[in-house]
Amino acid sequence: MTCRTFAARCAAAFLLTYLSVGTVLAGTTPTELAGGKVATAEEVKAAIETGATVIDTRVANEYAEAHIKGAISVPYREKSAKEANYDPAQDRFDLGKLPAAKDKTIVTYCNGPECWKSFKAAVAAIKGGYSNVLWYRQGLPDWKSKGLPVE
Repeated sequence: MTCRTFAARCAAAFLLTYLSVGTVLAGTTPTELAGGKVATAEEVKAAIETGATVIDTRVANEYAEAHIKGAISVPYREKSAKEANYDPAQDRFDLGKLPAAKDKTIVTYCNGPECWKSFKAAVAAIKGGYSNVLWYRQGLPDWKSKGLPVE
C-alpha cells in the first residue's frame, strides 16, 4: 500500500466516523411530541408565569446541583432504549407526583436534546391523560445559557 493510498483510506475512515457520530448527536431525541408541544425557553417561561408545573426528570443529585426555579423533582428511571419506539414497561415514572388536574400545563425537561428522560416523561404524561404537556427539549443547559432563574 502506498503512502497516498494509506492517507486516502485514513481520511475516508475519519470522515465516515465523523459523519456517523455527528448524525447520532444531531438526531438524538425526536423533534416532535405527539399529543404535546416541544417548547422553547420563552414558552416555558411564559407557562411558568401562568402557573405551569415544571418537572425535572433528572436524577436527584443533578436536581440538587441546579434546576429551573420552582421545578419539582420527578426522576424518570430509564432502562429502555434511547429511541422513539422504546418500551415504557422497562422504565419507571411516578405519574402520582404530577398535578391531579389533567388539564393543568406541565413542562418536562432534563439535560438537553441528547437526554431522553424528559421526552419519555412527556409521553408517559400524555398517555396518562394529561392534555397540556410541554416538552422543553433543549433543557437545563439552554435555560442556564439564557440567564433564566435556577436554584
